[in-house]
Amino acid sequence: MIEKYTMTERLEILINNLFPFLTSPLGVFIFIFLYVLWVTFLLPGSWLSMLSGFLYGTWLGSLIVFIGAFLGAHLTFYLGRTYLKDWAQKKVSSYPKIQIMERAVKREGVKVIFLTRLSPLFPFGILNFTYGLSEVKVIDFTLGMLGILPGTILYCSLGSLA
Repeated sequence: MIEKYTMTERLEILINNLFPFLTSPLGVFIFIFLYVLWVTFLLPGSWLSMLSGFLYGTWLGSLIVFIGAFLGAHLTFYLGRTYLKDWAQKKVSSYPKIQIMERAVKREGVKVIFLTRLSPLFPFGILNFTYGLSEVKVIDFTLGMLGILPGTILYCSLGSLA
């Protein structure tokens, strides 16, 4: 006899079956890898950050998101400087605010990077390409990544409330 489940019941069964795997060390590694890909493909990370908060709690979820975002941002930064430079220049040219910000980075470096990371107005993935195209030093880019921490903690906290 085949039992029929509602969509909500199916979702609950799926979550109950996946949860032990996702919270294992391998599951955490896969989640970080997924986050790296997510960032690299310029997808918005807010939903994935909330999922991390739901699965791992505020603090561990924030650490996991930060690691994934950090690695994904550096990969995108590198690709913007090398293999995808022409594509990145075309993509960035469609964002006038980011072009203005790129000029400010030449003058202020890490300060501008940090402040733009704090603001949700600037798309994270496009910023990574923009910084890759600019003359910013890798160390300034790396230090500026600390600006994502408040937003990361916020989204993971929201996810943990679920």
